[in-house]
Order: sequence, then C-alpha cells, then structure tokens
Amino acid sequence: MTDQRMDAIIAKLLRTGVASAAAAVLAGGIAYVASSGRTVPDFRSFHPEMRGLGGLWSLGWPEALIEIGLLALIATPVARVVFCLAAFVLERDRMYVGFTLAVLAVLLYSICTALW
Repeated sequence: MTDQRMDAIIAKLLRTGVASAAAAVLAGGIAYVASSGRTVPDFRSFHPEMRGLGGLWSLGWPEALIEIGLLALIATPVARVVFCLAAFVLERDRMYVGFTLAVLAVLLYSICTALW
C-alpha cells in the first residue's frame, strides 16, 4: 500500500465518521427539540449523570441518538489508529506498529476508564 493510498483511505474514514456522527447528533437534536422544545425544565429534581453504555437504554430515543452520535465521533479517531495499525502490520514496519499499539492502548484505556 502506498502512502498516498493510505492517506486517501484515512481521509475518507475520518470524513465518513465525522459526517455520520454529525448527522446523528443533528437528527437527535432536531427530534429532541421537536418533542420537548416548549416544556419547562424541572429544576427541583436532580438527575445524576449516567455512566457506561447501559445508560443509553434509559434515555428517550432523541437523547440516545445524540449520545450514539457523540460515541461515533469518539470512535472515529480510534478507527483511524486501528486502520494505521493494520497498514503498518501489512507493511511489516515494526517500529510504527509499536508506536501505534502504544497509542491504541492509551486511547482504549482512557475510553474504558471513562465509561466504567
């Protein structure tokens, strides 16, 4: 795989990921405003933040769609790192495989500790 081909694939991956995440957040935001745009929020009761992916099931569908869009936005650079790792493995470039594995480990550790 040439460097230009790899750059083109990475660019397409990033554009697709960001566009799909933006579309999901936009659709969820429009649906949320359309369904509850004129209601007055109840500030007397506190709703703590939900942690983990299990909290998605307790949300209404517009809020869940927004959350899924944000998760897709977070997953986009992770997918780029995974793609680069596969490309470096195919090129048999051990040094860049090591660097990319370290970056992937840090990304996955930070995401997993934030979710749970």
